[in-house]
Amino acid sequence: MRLLSLISLAAAAEAGTLSPPQHIFSNPPSLSSSGRRIPTPYESAVLGRRILALTPLGNLATVFPADDAGGQYGTEENRPDGLGGMPHSLMDYVADCEDEGNPTFLAINIETTFKNVHDGSNVSLAQQWTPPYPPDKRIKSTTTSSTPGLLSRLMNWLGLGSDDDDDDDSEPPEAVPYSAANLPRFSLLGYMEKIDDVSAAALSECFVKKHPDAKYWLPGNRIHEAEFVRLVVQQVYWVGGFGDRAYIGWISVDDWKSVTREEWEGVSLPGEKKGWKEWSVERAGDL
Repeated sequence: MRLLSLISLAAAAEAGTLSPPQHIFSNPPSLSSSGRRIPTPYESAVLGRRILALTPLGNLATVFPADDAGGQYGTEENRPDGLGGMPHSLMDYVADCEDEGNPTFLAINIETTFKNVHDGSNVSLAQQWTPPYPPDKRIKSTTTSSTPGLLSRLMNWLGLGSDDDDDDDSEPPEAVPYSAANLPRFSLLGYMEKIDDVSAAALSECFVKKHPDAKYWLPGNRIHEAEFVRLVVQQVYWVGGFGDRAYIGWISVDDWKSVTREEWEGVSLPGEKKGWKEWSVERAGDL
């Protein structure tokens, strides 16, 4: 009877008739009911500032100006009609050169992103944490044909399966060997301003340390007009992972900018070291 119950449960999971608890997708109504301590917004800000310091890439989103605005595009830009007000997002190099929570960028003024900025667009920066190591053990998908389903694996574990389900070493590795949805990410909203109060030499040294190839595009280069700018953060939106173990929501700008280097250097993110557990919530206790 117990075996039949296990098989029925596995079959229901494979068929998609079992639903995950809804608090996985949002913060649970009661922390005591989940048995886990959700990090506070400030603790989440500390983790976010570590992501900003360690992550060299991000997606910058801007908005195209009105079609009749002219501006940086002028009459020579081969821009399709109807783009006015449309969002535009592309990868860009990011550095944390001021340690105040305002990301640093090397603005190449010929780029569409910075043309939009010069035409008055506000900006948002999206960054996500990418662990350098895969987890020690992870939960495999049961929806792909290349991976044995839950029922098949249960039958194999009970010794009732066939040899046909053995792993095939010729299968390609997973494109994303971790649960990206369970890892922290954020969006910083604000506006760009030229950096005039920090020496160009200091900014260049910081930026090239993070992006060695950027030495060819530093201000004063003979290829493109360029300048250092900062994203002045006005709003912070945070997704720490699944809502039953991580904070999801807005972080105050004061909290974001109050985080010290000592604080963000004193925490660790999932996967910074080998042997991490993908579904562990222990990192919240390290704060």
